[in-house]
Amino acid sequence: MTDLDLAAPLAAALASKGYDSLTSVQQAVLAPEAAGRDILVSAQTGSGKTVAFGLAMAGDILDGDRLPEIPLPQALAIAPTRELALQVARELDWLYADAGAQIATCVGGMDYRTERRALARGAQIVVGTPGRLRDHLERGSLDLSALRACVLDEADEMLDLGFREDLEFILQSAPAERRTLMFSATVPPAIVKLATEFQKDALRIVAQGEARQHGDIAYRAISVTGRDRENAIFNLLRFYEAQTAIVFCKTRANVNHLLARMGNRGFKAVALSGELSQQERTHALQALRDGRARVCIATDVAARGIDLPGLELVIHADLPTNSETLLHRSGRTGRAGAKGVSALIVTSADYKKAQRLLQGAKVEAEWGRAPSADDVRAKDDMRVLEHPVLTAETGDEVATAALLLERFGAEGVAAAFVRLWREGRPVPEELADLPAAPDARPAPRERGDFGDAVWFALSVGHTGRAEARWLLPKICETGGITRDAIGAIRVRQDETFVQIATASAGRFGQEAELEPGLSMRRLSGEPNFERPEHGSERGRTFRGGPKTADRFAGKPARPRRSAGSDEQGGFSDHAKPGPRPAEGTRKPKAAGKTGSAPWDSAPREARSPRTGSAPAGPAAPRAKFKPKGAAGKPSKPGKR
Repeated sequence: MTDLDLAAPLAAALASKGYDSLTSVQQAVLAPEAAGRDILVSAQTGSGKTVAFGLAMAGDILDGDRLPEIPLPQALAIAPTRELALQVARELDWLYADAGAQIATCVGGMDYRTERRALARGAQIVVGTPGRLRDHLERGSLDLSALRACVLDEADEMLDLGFREDLEFILQSAPAERRTLMFSATVPPAIVKLATEFQKDALRIVAQGEARQHGDIAYRAISVTGRDRENAIFNLLRFYEAQTAIVFCKTRANVNHLLARMGNRGFKAVALSGELSQQERTHALQALRDGRARVCIATDVAARGIDLPGLELVIHADLPTNSETLLHRSGRTGRAGAKGVSALIVTSADYKKAQRLLQGAKVEAEWGRAPSADDVRAKDDMRVLEHPVLTAETGDEVATAALLLERFGAEGVAAAFVRLWREGRPVPEELADLPAAPDARPAPRERGDFGDAVWFALSVGHTGRAEARWLLPKICETGGITRDAIGAIRVRQDETFVQIATASAGRFGQEAELEPGLSMRRLSGEPNFERPEHGSERGRTFRGGPKTADRFAGKPARPRRSAGSDEQGGFSDHAKPGPRPAEGTRKPKAAGKTGSAPWDSAPREARSPRTGSAPAGPAAPRAKFKPKGAAGKPSKPGKR
């Protein structure tokens, strides 16, 4: 870095942190064409952008090698979350330590009075979140009249979180001649509009080298059954034994559920979700930084802006919604030349979505299965042999070691060492046979050419509102198969018949439980489908191939109106229709004060109930009109 024009305090700080060279974004902001200009930078997480804008604003705020001792802020950095703001403050603290910088933070959830006192003492650099900064401006405890540089970090996230109005208020409170540095992972139209309003002749910088940064990340797509999703996560954590790992879930409920499961199995884990207070979040992050916890379970929103030291493993328990989120999650590992692993948990129903995410992110993933219990044990045995305590120099423990050998023997001592090493580590989980990876799927078959198959009967039918599109994923998850292994699905009155390829039928045994109360049993031959059915979808065939079931499921079939269908089918869930009224009895006839239509005169108890068996004899049709008049008085005959 000798060829770079850096202030001596900053160069010394970088050297003390082990910087041999700068990243692409750090070099770009120091280029001659960027000197003194507003800049709009797009850079991914982990590209070193915090140090980049710290170096970029040095020429605006430094007076020689020192920061001027004035009571008003010279630089302002705005971040979307509390954790990111505190992280930025820590980075700028060591970078400007030798320059005599006083740094104050203004973030939500912290003591307002403490922040006000820090501002009153005179801080040259202020770091904060939009809402709290605006609060200080409105109360008069923050004065930006001397501001020379303003940084918007993760500008796209601040707009996503609804901070546009706060940002406009803050930027309008700063001098117009300030320098504005805007950093964003993406540059959507909203960011372009914000830059147009508050930047002058901004230099657009697209940081290069993100592909190289993600080259330090090994992507794994783990194929699992639905029932083994959590067990696969546990075995991944045990197999890699990362110094720090983060597991991403889609919802708070998923985070809390997985945290409870991990706690029961002995993992040292903490959770980050939106329901936690700032104090709880701070304690959780501190536990990760000092080693008391090694696994963080978080949602995307709750994990924004956190930087975990030694993060070596990222697990996507729930697939991200888009490719950008996949890169953002994964970019938390593999930083500064370190290696990392990003593992996607993929069930058979999520194969195509996972492939789309990887293609959109332009990364190659190695498809495979989760580490088995034997794989984890083998990895443990290797770690025992490589344990540093075995190669450390002996000290005053020699006498005790000799006593142990004399009393228990070498083999007994070694076995005790292995047991002590394994003690406290979660036991690996046994996994079921997993489905093949997507690229190993058989070629799609022609419709109607399914081949050898076995029929199964499911304990649900139309009475239980069974549909092919509801049953398909449950069958696939239970047997760990894809839809291509399922042939016809015939939904009947009280049960459903499913055709499964002979090669995959063995996964279900003679009987399998799809979920509590829903089971399937193997049939010795082909079911009898000759009996006519009644109602929507009865007697119809669904194919298990992709999109076929979704095309047919839910469409009503034309009801069969054969005269003998009720006697032959024997449907207990439908009341038999009564005979049509005789010709000439359809209209009510006047019969005096007590006269009425024949089916109106029948007492209520004689009418057919909506459910249950019909009464003996012809069922009386329901009246079309209610009588008018006072309660208890009959209506006038012949009037509706």
